[in-house]
Amino acid sequence: MINKADYALADTVMMKKRHACQANDWEILRLGADIRLKCMGCGHIMLMSRADFNQRLKKVLIKQDDLTARRSQHYVPVSEIAQPN
Repeated sequence: MINKADYALADTVMMKKRHACQANDWEILRLGADIRLKCMGCGHIMLMSRADFNQRLKKVLIKQDDLTARRSQHYVPVSEIAQPN
């Protein structure tokens, strides 16, 4: 289990409340006193203070350096690959 305080740049996190587009996954774009997040559903970018972010964070879904999770996200089964006529 990943500690929710162990987040880094380019991690994908889950927040306590859903975004208006009903997505709940956010990518961390900037870390500092403020944290910039990008919604993985609609691409909306928002900026919030680190204190707000720490209160609203539910868990870290994908760590930036987790290669197996990144590989499975981009995997396309052979049956779904478009074939030329």
